[in-house]
Amino acid sequence: MRFKDRSLPYFMLLPMIAIMLGLVYYPIAMTFTYSTRNMILTKPKEAGFIGFKNYFKLLQDPDVGKAFFNSLYILVLVIVLTIIIGLLFALLLKRDTKIKGALTAIAIIPWALPPIVNGVMWRWVFHPSYGIINKILALQGSMDEPIMWLTEKWLVLSIVALVAAWRSIPLACVTFLATLQSIPDHLYESACIDGCNKFAEFRRITLPLLRPAMGIILTTTSISAINVFDEIVTLSGFGNATKTVMVETYMRSFKFLNFGEGSALIYLAMIATSIFGIFYARSVYKEVEYL
Repeated sequence: MRFKDRSLPYFMLLPMIAIMLGLVYYPIAMTFTYSTRNMILTKPKEAGFIGFKNYFKLLQDPDVGKAFFNSLYILVLVIVLTIIIGLLFALLLKRDTKIKGALTAIAIIPWALPPIVNGVMWRWVFHPSYGIINKILALQGSMDEPIMWLTEKWLVLSIVALVAAWRSIPLACVTFLATLQSIPDHLYESACIDGCNKFAEFRRITLPLLRPAMGIILTTTSISAINVFDEIVTLSGFGNATKTVMVETYMRSFKFLNFGEGSALIYLAMIATSIFGIFYARSVYKEVEYL
């Protein structure tokens, strides 16, 4: 093989390498540089290298602890809702029906909508005066006065988790559906001959073979839940009680103009997200044996 032929693939990759270096790796490196500096834009004369003091300060800050706890609460709810509802829809769409294609297309719509649109739409749904939820409850006589859904902390966080899950469920449904369709039919036929009922087939065949897909969905959903921002800002604004890690990062960076602490906080969030990324990579390359 001539040198020209060997170098052509690398030459074709140069544009993508340049894009990755300029838009991904360079910002990551600069963010780490900012996180090790005392970088408050309102105090330019105090700027300088301070090492990891921003990290130590953030780890001892109670507001940061509350933000991480709120993010963890949303994360757990999003994972539970996404996996359960996504699997149920995938099992439903696996059945051969005339409207299967239309149902699949409808299921993807929430994933295709921008997060800010989802937040505005759900804010209307839970609005205390003209929201559809309060209207339904009022028609049924289940309440005497409107429920203030977006004023109590845990209600707001639960609604944010619901909105984030609603956006993540389509991807989970499609991933589960693709995995279910790849399971050989002879496994179920053999189980039926052996006298297994539907529940036993699901527990002993379907669930074990869904583990790789479960890992992918768990990882992507976790990353989406940790990075939730538009939905919570749309629903509750920048309230202190319902702040997540991303909201806290935005506040420190763009409201208080403390780019040092903001960069350090986003790096802490990135480290937490990287843990799920490692799990995702291992799940993708995990081989499944059909016994």
